[in-house]
Amino acid sequence: MDIKDTARPLDGAGISAFLRSLPTRPALLGLGEPTHRVEEGAQVRNEMFRHLVEHEGYRSIALESDCLRGLVVDDYVTKGVGTLDEVMERGFSHGFGAFPANRELVRWMRAYNEENAEKIRFFGFDGPLEYWAESPRQALTALYDLLEEPLPCTRQTLGTLLGQDEPWSNEASAMDPAQSIGRSEEAQRLRLIADDLVAVLDTQAPRLSREDRDRARLYARTAVGLLRYHYWLADASPMRWTRLSSLRDAMMAANLRAIAERGPCLVFAHNLHLQRNRASMSFGDQTLEWYSAGAVAEAYLGDRYAFLAIALGTIGEAVPSPDTVEGALSELPWDHSLVDARRLAGALAEPARRVAHDHAYIPLDPDHLGLIDGIVFLRKTAHRTGVENW
Repeated sequence: MDIKDTARPLDGAGISAFLRSLPTRPALLGLGEPTHRVEEGAQVRNEMFRHLVEHEGYRSIALESDCLRGLVVDDYVTKGVGTLDEVMERGFSHGFGAFPANRELVRWMRAYNEENAEKIRFFGFDGPLEYWAESPRQALTALYDLLEEPLPCTRQTLGTLLGQDEPWSNEASAMDPAQSIGRSEEAQRLRLIADDLVAVLDTQAPRLSREDRDRARLYARTAVGLLRYHYWLADASPMRWTRLSSLRDAMMAANLRAIAERGPCLVFAHNLHLQRNRASMSFGDQTLEWYSAGAVAEAYLGDRYAFLAIALGTIGEAVPSPDTVEGALSELPWDHSLVDARRLAGALAEPARRVAHDHAYIPLDPDHLGLIDGIVFLRKTAHRTGVENW
C-alpha cells in the first residue's frame, strides 16, 4: 500500500471525512500534541476547532489547563466578563496564557458568541496542580457557598482548617514528602468534610440550576481530588509518583466525562494524557506507568471517544530518519496531513522509533499505531518555544 493512500490533506473536507469514518459520532475528540509549546500545533488546533464548530456541531473545547481557572475564560467567551488581557493572565495555568494561539482562540470564541445565540464553551480539564498542588480553598468554599444548611461544619471552621494557602502550595512538597501537609489532622478532617459536602450536593441537586449544579459538581470533584492528591504527596513509599500520576489523570478523566455530557468537544492536551495505551515516563531512576485520562475516559465512553495524535516531521533543523514513522510521513505532498493510523500501520514494515534529544518531546511509538484513530502530521515546524536543542 502506498502511504499516500492512507492520508488526505488536513482541511475541512478531510476533517469531516475522518469523522464520518468513525463507528459513531465522538462525544470527545482528543487531539494530542507530542510536546507543549509548538505554536504550529496550536494553530492547527484552532483551525480544526473553527471547522468543527461551524460545520460539525461542536460546542466546546477543553485544554490541558486548570479547570477552575478555565471558568474565568468561559465567563469571558460566553458573557464578556473581564477583558482579554485579564483572561489570558488569570484564566490559564502552566503559562499557557502567554501563547499567541491560545489568545487567538479565546478572541475568536468571544467574537463567535457575540454573533450567535447558541454559545460555544471553554473548559480547562486539568486539576489545579503541577507536580505539587494548590490549596483546596477555592473548590471547597465555592462548593460550600452553593449549598444550603444543614452543612457538616460552619464557614468559619472550614476557613480555620484550611489555614494559609502557602503550606498547601509549597513546591518543595513535590520532591520531599515531609514538606507536604496532606496528612495533617486538619487535612484529614477536610477530606471527611469534602465527602459530606458531596453527599449534601446529591441531596440538593434538584434545587440548583443546570449551571450551578455543573459548577458545584466541578468544585466537588476538584476539592476531593486535590485533598486526595495532597494525601499522597505526603507518602514516602516507592509508589508515590506512580500514584500521583494516576490521580492527576483520573481527575482529568472525570472532568472530561462531565464535559462530554454537554455535547461534542475537541480536547487538546499532551499525547501522554490522551493516548489509549498506558502512559510511561522516566522520572529520575524510576519508570512510571499509569492509565492516561484518555484511556480512563474511553473505559466509560467506548467508541464515543476518538483520538488524533499530532506528529512532527522536520523540527527546526532536525530531520527525522527515513526509517521512522515521521520520516515516512515526510514524503506526503502536503504540509499538514490527516492520516488513518491503523491503515498506516499496515503500510509500514517495522518502522523504527524516532530518537528525541528533548525529554519533553515524545515521538510516535510505531507499536501503538493500532491504538490511534488518526495522525495529524505537520511536515515542518519551528523549534519548541524556549527550547533550542531537540
